[in-house]
Amino acid sequence: MTDRAAGFDLAARTALVRGARAIGESGMVVGSAGNLSLRRGDRMLITPRGAELEAIDPRDLVDVALADGAVSADHAGDSRPSSEAALHRAVYAAADAGAVVHTHAHYATVLSTLVEEIPAIHYVVTAFGGPVRVARYETFGTDALAAAVAEALDGRCAALMANHGAVVAGRDVEHAVALAEQLEWVASVYYHARLAGTPSILSAEQLAAVVEQSRALRYGLGVPAA
Repeated sequence: MTDRAAGFDLAARTALVRGARAIGESGMVVGSAGNLSLRRGDRMLITPRGAELEAIDPRDLVDVALADGAVSADHAGDSRPSSEAALHRAVYAAADAGAVVHTHAHYATVLSTLVEEIPAIHYVVTAFGGPVRVARYETFGTDALAAAVAEALDGRCAALMANHGAVVAGRDVEHAVALAEQLEWVASVYYHARLAGTPSILSAEQLAAVVEQSRALRYGLGVPAA
């Protein structure tokens, strides 16, 4: 497999398959739910429709134009892009990202039916740009859902999707997978804290101090360490 203009060589395909396998094995998806993509310039490489993430063949990944969703003319397989290709395209248009992960993670999905956002229950929300908003409900695979998520991602790199699941945008596949895992963790913390009582929420000033400390310790834009 040779490098193409969009840069989707075997290394890129292997990276996406590795991320898909990590999400598939994490328990954050059931069956063929969930999808991942990575971006190169004006194109994205996305997981195929109806595939189980832990069993994807690199050759089944689909090269898609961000502008109109057209599949690359040299796509040799029978696979089609994920039904959420429009969602991924909208995320890339709304966020400076190199990869996108969409899951149906349990606690994120539960909270998407209960709240309008995940507040600053823990300082890890700084990795997402702040409290995580819940995008309004729209039918899966539609432009309306893509638009709703793009709105919820304003100034953020993560959002919940009402009665549906979660989406994150990362620098690369590895970063996006890490963000998806952290989002599900903080969703679990908030869910259980609400069951136990009235959780304490960090202030904007406290979050700003976390961001400054992360910079001082050179965590950069990644997930803050404990």
